[in-house]
Amino acid sequence: MCANILFFAQIHAENIGEVGGKGANLGDLFSAGFPVPDGFCVTTFAYQSIIESSSEMEALLKECTKVNANNLDDIKDIGKRIRDHMESLAIPSTLQKEIINAWKSIGDNYTYAVRSSATAEDLPSASFAGQQDTYLNIRGEQSLLDAIRKCWASLFTDRAIAYRARNGFDHRQVYLSVVIQRMVHPEISGILFTADPVSGNRLVTSIDASFGLGEALVSGLVTADLYKVKHGEVISKKISTKKIMIESLEDGGTKQSDIPEEKQNQQVLSDTQILSLADLGSRIEQHFGFPQDIEFCVEDGKFFVVQSRPITSLYPMPKIESETLRVFLSFGHIQMMTEPMKPLGISIFQTLFPFGKEQASTTSKYILPAGGRLFVDPSDILRYSLVRKIIPKILSNMDNKMSLALQEVIKRPDFTAVPPSKEIGKAVRKNISPVVKEVYQNIFRRDPFLAKNRVEIYIQEQHTEWKESLTGLEGYEQLVKMQKLLSTSLLSIFQYLFPFIAPFLLTAGLLKKYLHDWVQDDQALQKLSQSYDGNITSEMGLAIGDLADQLRILPDVVQYLQTADDSTFFTGLDKIEGGKQFQQVFHDFIEKFGQRCPGEIDITNPRWREKPTLLVPAILGHMRSVKTGEHRRKFQSGAEQAKETEIRVLQQLKRHPIRYRIMKRLIKLYRNLGALREHHKYFLITLLDECKKVIMKQADDLVVKKVIMDREDVYYLSLPEIIQLVKGEEIEDLSQTIKNRKEAFIMQQKWTPSRVMTSEGETVTPRSKLENLPKNALVGTPVSAGVVQGKARIVYKPEEAQLHEGEILVAPFTDPGWTPLFQSAIALVTEVGGLMTHGSVVAREYGIPAVVGVEDALKKIKDGQIIRVDGTQGFVEFVE
Repeated sequence: MCANILFFAQIHAENIGEVGGKGANLGDLFSAGFPVPDGFCVTTFAYQSIIESSSEMEALLKECTKVNANNLDDIKDIGKRIRDHMESLAIPSTLQKEIINAWKSIGDNYTYAVRSSATAEDLPSASFAGQQDTYLNIRGEQSLLDAIRKCWASLFTDRAIAYRARNGFDHRQVYLSVVIQRMVHPEISGILFTADPVSGNRLVTSIDASFGLGEALVSGLVTADLYKVKHGEVISKKISTKKIMIESLEDGGTKQSDIPEEKQNQQVLSDTQILSLADLGSRIEQHFGFPQDIEFCVEDGKFFVVQSRPITSLYPMPKIESETLRVFLSFGHIQMMTEPMKPLGISIFQTLFPFGKEQASTTSKYILPAGGRLFVDPSDILRYSLVRKIIPKILSNMDNKMSLALQEVIKRPDFTAVPPSKEIGKAVRKNISPVVKEVYQNIFRRDPFLAKNRVEIYIQEQHTEWKESLTGLEGYEQLVKMQKLLSTSLLSIFQYLFPFIAPFLLTAGLLKKYLHDWVQDDQALQKLSQSYDGNITSEMGLAIGDLADQLRILPDVVQYLQTADDSTFFTGLDKIEGGKQFQQVFHDFIEKFGQRCPGEIDITNPRWREKPTLLVPAILGHMRSVKTGEHRRKFQSGAEQAKETEIRVLQQLKRHPIRYRIMKRLIKLYRNLGALREHHKYFLITLLDECKKVIMKQADDLVVKKVIMDREDVYYLSLPEIIQLVKGEEIEDLSQTIKNRKEAFIMQQKWTPSRVMTSEGETVTPRSKLENLPKNALVGTPVSAGVVQGKARIVYKPEEAQLHEGEILVAPFTDPGWTPLFQSAIALVTEVGGLMTHGSVVAREYGIPAVVGVEDALKKIKDGQIIRVDGTQGFVEFVE
């Protein structure tokens, strides 16, 4: 039988469906012996019986379901109508009797706090904090029943309706319980976070405390004291001026009072109380198993807990057991893809990473998943002082904010105090020494002009070897072979191709210095960075332009492409005038670049060869905004400017033979090796695409055998799990596992990963500083010089872009899959990136200003807003 009333002593975590998140947490703590004031819950069954007693409620709920989360007027209207209706409903006499009996059994002489507790509230994945109402210091039978009715109605406050709509919760599937708890009349109230809610540090307890009831603090009427505790010590105290407090009235209700002047700057909690409270919070966190947001109060010197819920704002930590401080770097920020990866994509990269493995087929302990993203743990090699100098410099070319954050961590005494491992040192020297020798040869001895041919031969031979190794194998054997090839390929690519990239990076720094010191020209490097001959990504961009030019004379094909479907894309072209002509050039493009796509490091993202319509917006956009042949002319002009700059610079140095020879060598290295800086990624993505072909072939077989329902279900499995299924072994609760991972992936898309995180859970985010900035300017990293003003075009996904001539591309990040848009943009702004990341290099090649690493750019810049991008100083300015 479904109970209408459950006392705290009867409630445990599994009762969430009957008493909601708040009620379940309080009952669970009460039953476990924590200092929770006694109480009971009017369960969700009672709420449902009230709803079912109404003949109008179903129609109102249907109307509520159709409301758009952004239409505030409609939300306000439907919310008021539902609340008014619910408050008019009578509570059945039998239910009234049960409530009054429960109230009397605890004590009708007390006052009570009456709180709403929804079934989708105070969960590890969704807080819903503050969405429903609370009524304090309720005294007497009628006041209690009125407060309960108001709590039921508060499930449909405007903010609660909007929150559920935005987060995908069905209004009809969220039920409400009402918590009735004996009121504590505290001298002090506050909120305790068992992890620092700002930095995310799991070892820091953060406490806000003020005088009187906690409502003054929660509602923002008073600035509370702030205390922080770590390792059993108070590490900081911020004593505020507290002018008002909220107190309970003797006959029920509350009032606002002034705090006597002599108490306004007094420390609310003593140090002893702070440490005792932190210990209580730690025990509650251990009880639930994750960090908690706890409301507490102090009555007659005794602590009481009146609410506890998970802190849902914390980004998940990589799972690692370590007593020493470690540091994690976001792989997505390095690779320009901060969106979550599906489990298969994560598993592939864990297999790829060559270090920290017991055997080749296992995953690396140095590349760790958290929140659907990958984090690299370089802590062991950063124990060496020389490496602590080198890695931040390398990172500054990828993401300057990441470099600054890392420097902050590795200077800390608790990081540098850990001695380096001799075994790690030997392994690093063994793998790095051959690379260093090759770098030396490429810088000082070899002809850089011959490098492109060497690199392309290596890529072609290795790709052929890969395909031949997999040919003739089937099923389980083919997957195992692929796994083995994967586990060694990244190290091979690093050892062979990095010696061509490293000289380019080193040369860039030296050129910048010598061009400034020797020829007093800070703009020369920008011009030398244009139109590299043979850059694989630039060639892709030019090929997109060629496709657009082809379409200009094929109007029927243009019309077809606007409604084309991936499944019939090529066969449909056969039926269109000019279709076969376009199909041939498009086929050639796919042959060379079809393995690419936005977010290409995640193997599960659809490749252009799989979804050719992803390219259509970029091709049509180019056709709209770039004149015929202009992309080729622009590229040629950039190459000529680079050559003219080289001649001019060398001419200035002719009277200084040594400087002349050094500069000539540096420019030759920069121009020839700069063209190769993206070949390594192109090759890696090519190999990943070969893996995808193998995996999807096995996925189709698993569908035929009814092991999985859909071929893309394999995206939510790891590589070892797929191998296990193909081998014929079962995975327990496979369909539920896939379902759970799909739901987790949706949730992960709402999280924002940290660039740098410590093993304590701390997010480290130092900010760049510039002086004399325009008002409200957004600061980033300058990566391509120049100043331009235009209309901002916000683009989240390149396949959805509507970029027109003269617009500024504003994006979360860019990788090679975004290259088609660069022909149309007059400037670039991204939230992620550094001097040598994809978008920066391409922007310099195309000669457009760019600022990267602009935090929250897509939130702060509005689509269509006029902005000024200063790629020389590194900021974005809003134009009135």
